[in-house]
Amino acid sequence: NPGRKAVKPATLESPVVIRPPTADDGPEFLSAVRRSRALHGSWITPRAKTRKEFADYLKRASTDRHYRFLVIQRDSGGIAGVININDVIRGNFQSASLGYYAFAPYAGRGLMRAGLLLVLKQAFQKLKLHRLEANIQPDNRASIALVKKCGFVREGFSRRLIKVRGRWQDHERWAILSEHFHA
Repeated sequence: NPGRKAVKPATLESPVVIRPPTADDGPEFLSAVRRSRALHGSWITPRAKTRKEFADYLKRASTDRHYRFLVIQRDSGGIAGVININDVIRGNFQSASLGYYAFAPYAGRGLMRAGLLLVLKQAFQKLKLHRLEANIQPDNRASIALVKKCGFVREGFSRRLIKVRGRWQDHERWAILSEHFHA
């Protein structure tokens, strides 16, 4: 849509910073996953719930197909959430999928929006991607609100797309293109 309003990324005054996770983040990350079980409910299955799973999570990030970011609250230094760029496909596609989740007690404070805007800036300016897609369960209103605020557009509906907590779930497909995001 040529008349779309471009979404601007978080400014230097952002309440968060983003950075790749390291092995040193393991204990805090795993603690955040445990305390956020009720928050995550049936929406996600965190990929790292044990030390070994966290090590595997870091190992997957060491390829050029996956990029991991921790959203760190600037004031406290606490891990507010995670944003992952997954399954990067280069060539004529220049696209990837996006996964993310907040941690308690940081959810609902706008920190994930600030973090996602910073990740989008990385994805489109540094990684030179053209498109990012987020697949979201239709009843996950908070997640849908997040992508809407960041400029994503609903493109469709996929039946039984992703297995979450052992069950195939329907998902809405939301996407943003590089030309709709300007720093």
